[in-house]
Amino acid sequence: MRSESRSEAGAGTAERVVAPDPATAVPVAPSGMLADTDTDTDTDADDGFSPSAGAPVPSELAGESDPRTHRWFLALPVAVYMLCRVVTLATLAIADLFTHNGLGGDLNIWDAHWFIRAAVHGWPSHLPVSSGHVIGTTLAFFPLFPLVIRWLSALTSLSPLAVGVAVSGATGLTAVIAVGMVVRQFAGSQKAERAALLFAVFPGSFVFSLVYSEGIVITCVAFGLLALLRRRWWLAGLLGLVASATSPIALAFVVSCAWCAGVELVRHRNWRSLLAPVLAPLGFVGYMVWLWVHTGSASAWRVAERVGWKSYPSLHYPIHIVTTFVSDPVAPTRTGQLLLIGTVVAVIGAVLAIRQHQPAPVLLYGLAAAGLAAISAPVGLRPRFLLLAFPLVAAIGTRLHGRADAGVVALSVCFLLVMSLSTLASTAVFP
Repeated sequence: MRSESRSEAGAGTAERVVAPDPATAVPVAPSGMLADTDTDTDTDADDGFSPSAGAPVPSELAGESDPRTHRWFLALPVAVYMLCRVVTLATLAIADLFTHNGLGGDLNIWDAHWFIRAAVHGWPSHLPVSSGHVIGTTLAFFPLFPLVIRWLSALTSLSPLAVGVAVSGATGLTAVIAVGMVVRQFAGSQKAERAALLFAVFPGSFVFSLVYSEGIVITCVAFGLLALLRRRWWLAGLLGLVASATSPIALAFVVSCAWCAGVELVRHRNWRSLLAPVLAPLGFVGYMVWLWVHTGSASAWRVAERVGWKSYPSLHYPIHIVTTFVSDPVAPTRTGQLLLIGTVVAVIGAVLAIRQHQPAPVLLYGLAAAGLAAISAPVGLRPRFLLLAFPLVAAIGTRLHGRADAGVVALSVCFLLVMSLSTLASTAVFP
């Protein structure tokens, strides 16, 4: 997390879980996890994966009609997401008629510039210094996304920028689908559709039109949470590994993996569950070890973040954001106001997620991701980091319906437009 103008088996005896066929649906455990077909459902009901173990199954799950007779429940969120990407790029193309920056120049900004630089030039073997001080460097950028850009650019002969935009947009789409699927697991199709729609138009989603890694992280974490809920430990761990090799904020997913493994060990002595928390952080650990060997400094990443990009952990930072605004509501900069709004939205989402009894792995990830962003000075809870804490966004989407839901979605679209223009057309607020 950087702050400059550039800027992450089945319980007991069953090991294999078969996806439910609509015609012969597998019972859904009260915890929001699929009930294992070879295990006693009474034993699994109080498995500790949900803060409300033993609660009744949501009506959307208990009585959903055959989905084959209806449209795909994520059709609308996917269509809206694609429309947002087209509108963003079309707006940039029209604006370029007046600015003459070129579409590439408009997109190659903030973190996008550094991801492209890492893809093309790699990572230096030492911390770059200017006038005796460490300066911004690609060492702060995790490797998976830039390497994907490099490999696909070589394979397709497209420019790294074009590949980066394509990958970011495509993984943003898979993130919408992944969020919808994990919410459907414990809340049903209708609420999952609302949650995915709000996610698709959330102000932070503007990064899916740039060269950013959020799409990869959210896709892997959301599908990883789904794997945890279905007790697929290998899959969860591997998805976590990919996510933590993409962004340090993905370490929040390790909290969910550790919780699930702890529950499985206590309840069922299932040692295979340890695969998830062991594998998930290896992407982060691997990059730290590589940097140590590559630069000769075990603290290369920390120094690059703290000194080069002026980004550091501070437990006092979220308190500072609130107290600064309360002491003088007019004084805060646009960035300060943005962070305050993000903090309020995160608190609302956290309260709703707790009240809705989200499954513990999902809730823990949302709280951990929001917490990591909140204490990262001077980044804080900006829209794109709220997007990474997607269970909190989903909690707002699943809570509202009717006019309230339409109103929140419309408001989110307006803020998305403002964020896109502020980010792409000025340097007043960094994303």
